[in-house]
Amino acid sequence: MAYEDLEAQFGMGARVAGVDEAGRGPLAGDVVAAAVILMPDHRLVGLNDSKQLSELKRETLFEQIKAQSLAFCIARATVEEIERYNILQATMMAMTRALNGLKKKPQGVLIDGNRVPKGLKMPSVAIVKGDSRVHAISAASILAKVTRDREMVEAHKQYPEYGFDQHKGYPTAQHLAALTQYGPCAIHRKTYKPVRACIDAEPKQMTYL
Repeated sequence: MAYEDLEAQFGMGARVAGVDEAGRGPLAGDVVAAAVILMPDHRLVGLNDSKQLSELKRETLFEQIKAQSLAFCIARATVEEIERYNILQATMMAMTRALNGLKKKPQGVLIDGNRVPKGLKMPSVAIVKGDSRVHAISAASILAKVTRDREMVEAHKQYPEYGFDQHKGYPTAQHLAALTQYGPCAIHRKTYKPVRACIDAEPKQMTYL
């Protein structure tokens, strides 16, 4: 079922939730998901895939989305859950939690990507590149990314050696160099290959483990 079919089935004013995540690729931190039901006549200008927007624009839209949406929820799966279940399953868990946390039940769900969490009780469809095609998914993308970015900036205060405020946990050269020098900290995903490689390498100063 295409997303146009969902709109046709439920009408233009239907409560359709957009869902997206942030944080599948980083080597550290939680994976964060958001679900958003926009007002049918929303006046939000500039919605797009969060990665295509400037930080200032994301921050502005973040507040506007929260203020002007019919309902929204931001949820997560922890580093521990990522380690236990793998990142795909943890992402599906975070998305399901975001949907279950909505104060208004959606009549349909549009999810960025090519997978839908199992067990959802409402019609759902995955849309590849949905974060740049569907406003509700774009809104969810922004809520998830801004939330996660803010958390990584906070993590930088506790673990300043790694530069989390700059790369947000992604495997940049700066981050990989810090991993090699200091070893992983408590919020690193130790099942990810670059992190595991540092753990398995020659003994080094492990600052936090």
